[in-house]
Amino acid sequence: MVNYEGKTVTSGGDVSSGNMLFEPILEDGVFRFDCSVNVRHAAYPSISFVNSKDRDTPITSDKVPSYTPTFQCLLEQQVVKLELPAGTSFYGTGEASGQLERTGKRVFTWNTDAFAYGPETTSLYQSHPWVLAVLANGESIGILADTTRRCEIDLRKESVIQFVAPSSYPVITFGPFSSPTDVLISLSKAIGTVFMPPKWSLGYQQCRWSYLSDQRVLEVARAFREKRIPCDVIWMDIDYMDGFHCFTFDKERFRDPKSLVKGLHYNGFKAIWMLDPGIKQEEGYFVYDSGSKNDVWVQKADGTPFIGDVWPGSCVFPDYTQSKARAWWANLVKDFISNGVDGIWNDMNEPSVFKILTKTMPESNVHRGDCELGGCQNHSFYHNVYGLLMARSTYEGMILANENKRPFVLTRAGFVGSQRYAATWTGDNISTWEHLHMSISMVLQLGLSGQPLSGPDIGGFSGNATPRLFGRWMGVGSLFPFCRGHSEAGTNDHEPWSFGEECEEVCRLALKRRYHLIPLIYTLFYFAHIRGTPVATPTFFADPRDPSLRKLENSFLLGPVLVYASQGLDKLECTLPKGIWLSFDFGDIHPDLPALYLKGGSIIPVGLPLQHVGEANPSDDLTLLVALDEHGKAEGFLFEDDGDGYEFTEGNYLLTHYVAELQSSAVTVSVHKTEGSWGRPKRRLHIQLLLGGGAMLDTWGMDGEVLHIILPSEQEVSKLVSTSEKQHKERLESTMQIPDVEAVSGPKGAELSRTVIELKNGEWVLKVVPWIGGRIISMMHIPSGTQWLHSRIEIGGYKEYGGTEYLFAGCAEEYTVLDRKLEHAGEEESVVLECNIGGGLVLQRQIYLPKNAANVIQIDSSIIAHNVGAGSGGFSRLVFLRVHPTFSLLHPAESFVSFTSVDGSIHEIFPDGGEQFFEGNLIPNGEWRLIDKCLGLALVNRFNVAEVFKCLVHWDSGAVNLELWSEGRPVSKQSPLRISHQYEVVRIP
Repeated sequence: MVNYEGKTVTSGGDVSSGNMLFEPILEDGVFRFDCSVNVRHAAYPSISFVNSKDRDTPITSDKVPSYTPTFQCLLEQQVVKLELPAGTSFYGTGEASGQLERTGKRVFTWNTDAFAYGPETTSLYQSHPWVLAVLANGESIGILADTTRRCEIDLRKESVIQFVAPSSYPVITFGPFSSPTDVLISLSKAIGTVFMPPKWSLGYQQCRWSYLSDQRVLEVARAFREKRIPCDVIWMDIDYMDGFHCFTFDKERFRDPKSLVKGLHYNGFKAIWMLDPGIKQEEGYFVYDSGSKNDVWVQKADGTPFIGDVWPGSCVFPDYTQSKARAWWANLVKDFISNGVDGIWNDMNEPSVFKILTKTMPESNVHRGDCELGGCQNHSFYHNVYGLLMARSTYEGMILANENKRPFVLTRAGFVGSQRYAATWTGDNISTWEHLHMSISMVLQLGLSGQPLSGPDIGGFSGNATPRLFGRWMGVGSLFPFCRGHSEAGTNDHEPWSFGEECEEVCRLALKRRYHLIPLIYTLFYFAHIRGTPVATPTFFADPRDPSLRKLENSFLLGPVLVYASQGLDKLECTLPKGIWLSFDFGDIHPDLPALYLKGGSIIPVGLPLQHVGEANPSDDLTLLVALDEHGKAEGFLFEDDGDGYEFTEGNYLLTHYVAELQSSAVTVSVHKTEGSWGRPKRRLHIQLLLGGGAMLDTWGMDGEVLHIILPSEQEVSKLVSTSEKQHKERLESTMQIPDVEAVSGPKGAELSRTVIELKNGEWVLKVVPWIGGRIISMMHIPSGTQWLHSRIEIGGYKEYGGTEYLFAGCAEEYTVLDRKLEHAGEEESVVLECNIGGGLVLQRQIYLPKNAANVIQIDSSIIAHNVGAGSGGFSRLVFLRVHPTFSLLHPAESFVSFTSVDGSIHEIFPDGGEQFFEGNLIPNGEWRLIDKCLGLALVNRFNVAEVFKCLVHWDSGAVNLELWSEGRPVSKQSPLRISHQYEVVRIP
């Protein structure tokens, strides 16, 4: 085995560019590409592959690549480019926000605690250097950059995939194969399939940061049962611990966790508990003491344990790259399970570290990794796989505790291959319509990157959902593979009954839908586990050759079921793929729920909407929904076992292949074949034959028998469909919708003040939120694909303050929209905002994109005296204007601020410089720059020196404030305070 300690891998010899060399691996159509033979032999082991040897062992194959990547090695970076035919659509890139079709996007694989991320955030909690490309003819190819290091995935050029990461790494291509599903099946042979989830984990799950006592947990559980809302799991967030010490319980609020879990189990609930990697550095704390004794902590370059701040304060971090550390952690998990723990939630495992600009540990930290992982390396090598290895350790610990039960682990951070050990969720999202819409694409992208068991925090984690938003989100989210509601501390209650009776009923109907479809979802996961097929897919999977389906983001497929979300639109416009698609429901038609369609040629199993997955079916009935294709045929599968454990791997299961066929005027439904030794339950079988428009015919019999349905005449079928469609419309019109409480009325400007305002031209897209502090929450530069500013609605972003107090007026007040101009007839886009800050004063701001300078954002801010008292001589109190933008740092360690002062001195302020004020002749001479060396870009901020009294640079976790302050003085109607400034992005050498 090669010793990788201190090793540097380069491109080898004098080769610095050209076509990559290939060799076939794994199976026909899969190729490994390297820059040179020397590089191939010196490559680090693969962590993404189930078996690293599969990547390193060539096979005999007559096939040659259809497309060959080129490479260039420059400044210790390897740039790989794959050019594909025109009309190619890009997907994948793992956990990524924004649009479904990825052309035009750029992603950086660097696991990041991305609280309240937005559609343009380029690094989230997981890293998947993987792209799925769908060619114009529907054939598909996948490309994996097999590197654990920070990697740029650049899809901004049409039909071109580019990876940029430190030298050197192999690239693996899968295909072209006939369909995107075939590519994902091939990928799974390399990176492994999703673990087979216990059946209970497919039910609805309720979480909050935090349920603060065992009594509150039981109270929530009782409410679900009393209100007959299906639910299977209650989650315990970090506050169950004793002072945030992992593997402990608060002695007052969670005194007897075993009794708590016993009570939950009695009522059909499972309990999942959080574990973080940050271990409190405290002698006498058994976890810290045993970890120190076993020497398992991540080290600094000097060989001492790294100490960073997380929830408990000063913490050390297990080095999961070492087998001894993983075994140590697994044994702690084993003991933890004895408290009645059913599942474990790994959070903060990017790893997230507080009070550090990069939000994580220094890249110079040392991991003493196992040789088969890459040996002793610095943190930049292992950062992206830290969460994967923690999840693996947790998963192995649960197996140690009980080898006869399937573990359930949820992880926030992950990498290619994480699906073998854990489910995932899409992190700390926001309670907005934008995030509801985006959650569909994010779940689908994870599925297209090999991670099918995922879902968002339903309703949004950050902020307060409105009743309609929550109900709509539950309607869609109830049909995601992983289904959990979760909200942060300080928000309103987000349980389904917390939003009024109408929303509660919608949530009840939505979750009953999910439980109707549990037999289908469980069957889809069985195939995902054994074959690598996806569970939820984009609508275009129904017809990969149809370009009109490629960008659809408000619908998705759950096997043969098409889910069409209304996404806040009262009128549902459905784009259906070619072929037969028949609508159906469960007697639960509601305008706030998605529309459901079954693909012609399909049979799906459905069950009763039980209160929890483990509840006994009172009648032992099974229903099959049947939709015939144009040839009068249909087929489908049902997988059954005991719902847990591993007996299914030894043949103790039942896989039934049902078929239906129209012969003459009768439809025959029968069992075509079966697999497994699990005995078929003695149960009644209900066949429902879909006719269209919600109409159906049905019959009853015993499962396993041949059943028949006689079709009436075409005229009678047409009448049934027409009647059903009329009834469907009447039910929709008579159903009570969730109140739309977002609607407001008031004076001019009030309606716009409650709307996100978007300003855009050829180079910039800005989003402004008037109702909380008038914030600019997004500042996207289109040509570079860079989001310079992104924030939560109520925190961060660009805002202004007026006053000398610590809590400055203007930071939280609602702004009125005085004027709004959209770009037309050559006019510039602009908005004028104003808010009252008391004493006759207003803060006023005009934001505009000048028509004669498309590369510039202009912002003119003022404190204006509208009506100051006569006794003051026409002057206000002492005020000053403070412009406070919070800019995002894509590469914190490679960013700095540069300017030349009025006195001619040159300044470069780096993150370790902390907070610095500049006054007098030391202020920038009308311009300063925020520079990102990795991107080769600078955000230039220009301003009128005569209006600026001092400037402030404040570095924060993953962000920097570049503040402009006016002088402090009273103002009158004739003497307002003003700061006019602008932003432009420029390239630097």
